[in-house]
Amino acid sequence: MRRKLFAAVMLTIVAATGLTACGSADPNVLKIGTEGVYAPFSYQGSDGKLTGYDIEVVQAVAEKLGKKVEFVMIPWDAIFAGLESKRFDLIANQVTVNDERKNKYALSQPYTFSEGVIVTRTDNNSITSLADLNGKVCAESATTTWAKVATDAGAKVEAVEGFVQAIQLLKIGRVDAVVNDNLAVAEYAKKTGDTSVRIAGKTGAASLQSFAARKGDALMTEVDKALDTLRADGTLAKIAEKYFGTDVSK
Repeated sequence: MRRKLFAAVMLTIVAATGLTACGSADPNVLKIGTEGVYAPFSYQGSDGKLTGYDIEVVQAVAEKLGKKVEFVMIPWDAIFAGLESKRFDLIANQVTVNDERKNKYALSQPYTFSEGVIVTRTDNNSITSLADLNGKVCAESATTTWAKVATDAGAKVEAVEGFVQAIQLLKIGRVDAVVNDNLAVAEYAKKTGDTSVRIAGKTGAASLQSFAARKGDALMTEVDKALDTLRADGTLAKIAEKYFGTDVSK
């Protein structure tokens, strides 16, 4: 089932002007891998078009580079494989900076600064810190930094496709907690008004997110220059304020 899902989603490509074919070698096009299901960073709006903080930031970067954008929608757990197989040029999906990714990929300067939080059901008072996750079950996308945080704390990870599915498993009591980004959790609470889950604790560390390209790709130098310009002219702050009400780009 997972292989079939991967194959189907890899064929779903959303372009800034509509649908387009995969594998274009057009030097004027920047192909972006993204989930499309991780609000408020990358998701489909009511009109079916991709939107979100990461989407607008990478579109602004592409504009500075003089390139058009094509988006390849792909599950998170397949997103790095898609990058390595050259299905797209860049990942724009809240890639958390860590040593393993620094060694394996070209990472841009961070464009999001946030922190990890632990989400539980509102009626669960047994978890307030990472230490309390020892022996518990957390719902996480298997290859995320959050899955590693939960595992390192002694939790068993129940693999899911994304954040929304993780919360659903938490709500029905299949798992004990979800570790994720505070910005994603805040967006979920704002949009749904769901009071059956709550932030029960923090992971205790800041989280920096960047774009990712293949190791050694000269593209990242240009991306960083574009981010410098967008930071200096206030564009990043403006996009952040739109989605979060505060500047999370610094």
